[in-house]
Amino acid sequence: MKSDHPIKATALALNLLCAAAAAAPPLESYGRLPGIEQARLSPSGDSIALAGAVGDKRRLVIVNHARKAVRSAELGDAKLRNLTWVGEEHLLVSISSTVNAQMDLGHSYELESVYQVGMSGGAWTVFQHTPGVEHFVVGYFGAANQAGHWTGYFGGITEARSAGNEYYLQHGYRDLYRVDLDSGAAKLEAKGSELRHDWVLAPDGTILAHSEYQERDGVWQLYAGAHRDRQLLKINSPTREIELAGQGRRAGTVVVRDAIGERERIQEISIADGTAETLFAGRAVTGFLHDPVTGLLLGAAVEEHPGAVFLDPGMQERYDSAIHAFPHDVVRMRSHSRNLDLLLIETQGPGDSGTYWLVDMKTDQAEPLGYAYPDIQGHDVGATRRINYTAADGLGLDGILTLPPGRDPKALALVVLPHGGPLGVSDRLGFDWWAQAFASRGYAVFQPNYRGSGGHGLEFERAGFGQFGGKMLTDIADGVAELARQGIIDSARVCIAGGSYGGYAALAGVTLQHGLYRCAVSVSGPSQLPEFDYWQKSYYGGRDTEVIRSWQRVTGADKGSETALRAISPALFAAQADAPILLIHGKDDTRVPMEQSVYMASALKRAGKPYEFVTLDHEDHFLSREVTRTAMLKSAVAFVEKYDPPR
Repeated sequence: MKSDHPIKATALALNLLCAAAAAAPPLESYGRLPGIEQARLSPSGDSIALAGAVGDKRRLVIVNHARKAVRSAELGDAKLRNLTWVGEEHLLVSISSTVNAQMDLGHSYELESVYQVGMSGGAWTVFQHTPGVEHFVVGYFGAANQAGHWTGYFGGITEARSAGNEYYLQHGYRDLYRVDLDSGAAKLEAKGSELRHDWVLAPDGTILAHSEYQERDGVWQLYAGAHRDRQLLKINSPTREIELAGQGRRAGTVVVRDAIGERERIQEISIADGTAETLFAGRAVTGFLHDPVTGLLLGAAVEEHPGAVFLDPGMQERYDSAIHAFPHDVVRMRSHSRNLDLLLIETQGPGDSGTYWLVDMKTDQAEPLGYAYPDIQGHDVGATRRINYTAADGLGLDGILTLPPGRDPKALALVVLPHGGPLGVSDRLGFDWWAQAFASRGYAVFQPNYRGSGGHGLEFERAGFGQFGGKMLTDIADGVAELARQGIIDSARVCIAGGSYGGYAALAGVTLQHGLYRCAVSVSGPSQLPEFDYWQKSYYGGRDTEVIRSWQRVTGADKGSETALRAISPALFAAQADAPILLIHGKDDTRVPMEQSVYMASALKRAGKPYEFVTLDHEDHFLSREVTRTAMLKSAVAFVEKYDPPR
């Protein structure tokens, strides 16, 4: 399917592709939003929805089978989260924004809106014209086709009505609404409660099953239908390591995934009698693949090669055939037609910063649709490889090493870039814009999968419990030592940078640890953990919530309370900082408030330690906007170059 010579991408709708840059890419090329950010095939494959950046704005385009644009829309600087086809006539576009909600307790919230874009015309926002329902969505639960007419099912927060006929917010839990995707009319389908509800719908729109989670006691229950008439499961899960994941393979079944026991279990539960059958045993499942029309389970996305496992052997054969056409690339399936006649695939790898392909299994042809980073040419992509190493206590670890293009991999300056999370997240081979930006400036970049990271099994993930400021940090340092042992890097020329937990690790690496790093860059990292603990309890509604229990478990605060948190708080050890620190924080961050960087800056100033502080206007926790993403890169790279030049 893929020839040995370069294939030029077609000029597909919207000028998402740009001309090749002759010189080495500027940092703006890495900070830009991807030229293709989301891509989805309609169920038949006759239409393709693409969303990506044109300049500094996002744009949506829908093209038909002849690759002609039939619908397009400006998304501006909206933060795109997902595209979902409902039949051939409706596209759901999910975006989020940072707002002060009516239930505000002094906090900002990241809230999601869903736009319905009709192929035959018309676009509107779910709940936009529904009196008595907040105009944002709290969950999408699928769609149903009834006599050719599509209805979508969304979680909504219902308002109360006063005696004066005015609406006001009485609670924050969600109800289930049925929304006509032609008219936008919404009707209450099922009531929720203070117990968190999830629903699974049958293809005809009836509620097949629902779950309820009692947050205070940590009890998760599964019921047949919309009511509590027949209980199917009752499981104690204080940190809610359980998920109702949609329909099973057959009508009348649902999928439940839990990580409560010794191993993760994925079970198909019969609604009729509650019997269970295990699926995908031994696989590191990252997501589920469902039929785009019926919603029945087709397979699962997995960490291991080939990246997806299908329950039907014929589908597996088709998928494997497509993957084998790209033997030298990291290949990820982004979308598929209903019968897998058409696949939408993204490749990354040596000389490839991200290419989207439409693979036609009938003709055995692959057509390039466009590039994620069109200004970054093959020779500018740093090679990546997996590094295996052993922690000080004997635990086997790995990480991703990105090498600077054109440099001999010996005695290089290193930037350590630990991921956020920390639990259940991992770095994988492929093109990482942040790592590649540093590599383009001459640095080796190491992204360690410290204990607690995902994709390595439950035992490995649970090894991170209580190690937030302990062995997770030494795991990172052990990876640096291994790279020095192999002669790839110079151990005296290492800086550390990261976002979220990675930002915390950077701060801790030069305050709680010493003699390791020449500088540290923290992007939205927590620094004063007792204060962060207090903020989280206020934000999430009290101490008896799954979020707080998870936080306490990973930090060890469930055993030592505030004392444990103080002992691993970089801001409280600022006087011991042994390297300059750059703090970067978005003002609209709803995961780690900017006050956490303010605490660190104040402590460093009092201690007379060198630091810089950069704030990002209108930016959230995820660096979702191009202008601020680029500003972060420029500040971070300049800081590292100042204190640890790459040559």
